[in-house]
Amino acid sequence: MEIKALQDLTSADYEVLVVNIFEGEKTNQELINKFAIEVDNFKGKFGETYLLHTLGQEKFNKILVVGMGKREDFCICKIGDIVSKCIKKLQGIYAKSACFDFSIDADYGKSGAIAVGIANYYFDKYKSIKSPRVENVYFVKCSQEAIDEGLIFANAMTFARDLANDSAAVVTPENLAQAAYRIEGIETRVYDKKEIEELGMGAFLAVGKGSSQEPKLIHLKYSPENPKKRIAIIGKGITFDAGGLDLKPPASMLTMRDDMSGAACVLAVMNAISELKPEIEVNAIIAACENMPGCSAYKPGDILTAKNGKTIEVDNTDAEGRLTLADALCFAEELGVDEIIDIATLTGACVVALGTTVSGIMGNNDDLVKTLIETGKLSGEKFWQLPMYDEYFDSIKSQIADMKNTGSRQGGASIAGVFLKEFVTDKVKWAHLDIAGTAFLEKPYKEFVQGATGVGVRTLLNYICK
Repeated sequence: MEIKALQDLTSADYEVLVVNIFEGEKTNQELINKFAIEVDNFKGKFGETYLLHTLGQEKFNKILVVGMGKREDFCICKIGDIVSKCIKKLQGIYAKSACFDFSIDADYGKSGAIAVGIANYYFDKYKSIKSPRVENVYFVKCSQEAIDEGLIFANAMTFARDLANDSAAVVTPENLAQAAYRIEGIETRVYDKKEIEELGMGAFLAVGKGSSQEPKLIHLKYSPENPKKRIAIIGKGITFDAGGLDLKPPASMLTMRDDMSGAACVLAVMNAISELKPEIEVNAIIAACENMPGCSAYKPGDILTAKNGKTIEVDNTDAEGRLTLADALCFAEELGVDEIIDIATLTGACVVALGTTVSGIMGNNDDLVKTLIETGKLSGEKFWQLPMYDEYFDSIKSQIADMKNTGSRQGGASIAGVFLKEFVTDKVKWAHLDIAGTAFLEKPYKEFVQGATGVGVRTLLNYICK
């Protein structure tokens, strides 16, 4: 896919010209004014499209008109939705190239390029017949610099979606580690099982005991010369979750290859950071393993000791993500960072509470949480803050250990957050993103096809590079 800036409509060859109409207004294309508006009464309501064949009157074959609603209601944040809708329409007519000429007073190159990348994505690696894609896109009167930044974001999302969509037989902990090693310009260290034992990560190690795949602790580090601050981003890295001995029903396992969507997100962010080069030190941490019911699997009732010395009674082996994150949080804080952000497909309770279009967020610092929520809005991703009252801890109190790994089904997302809070101190700002409902779609939604969404990539990149 290639996306380039054009100064005018004559600077390149393309099949389809894409223009916009605001309600009650006309365009600079007489063909559109005559046929779309006067003949067919096209109103220009937000997201509506109209396709016109030029019949040889122009060098391009067709004109695609898209409505932007009322001008007074329009904001640049809506460009992504408009561009992605146009890309889907272009795919439907098998167009390979298009030029966007939007009459708006803003450089939409970044958001436009991201939208093209999202809408042009299909995971058809294993299909003999590939899905139709738009190969060349041009934006008139946008800067190439903005487009190139948008392409970095789009490619990062593709990176994350490919990892989360692929088979768990392919994306094993070892292969996830190899994907980290392939990222250029980043310092990478991978700890094997023996080294993880030496680090005292008893909670993480327990989760991986039932699998023939050896666990891997992956640490990537980007270090600018004079960092303004130091942060850590942690991605849940369960490359397949069968539930352990508390086995999931077969239907619930069908998409459990996506349980490493958090890990895919942070790897994608690091891949983009190597190109964007922000003035912030970024550490990415993944505790990667499979949660399987093998003969050595950890059991309900086991007592685990986490890296910070706290003990955990295993109440349910299918509440495994928080155990791996607990040790990863301890590891991150020992790096001496200023902030920690973890992202995880953590709780079904979050899906029940917020559905599949909004992610949960909580943490120990309201300013950090609010900043991430606002950054998400600008990035096209929605986050909703969930409470973490002390009372939630009551349901995970244990008679024989410091805590249990799960408790009441009521308020389950907040209970998981309160559990994680036990493994990060108030010395560091921390936010937890629960993407259980937004990481993987069972059916297409807006610009996204069925499957992995790459959620979190845009928000974290915009937050880090602001």
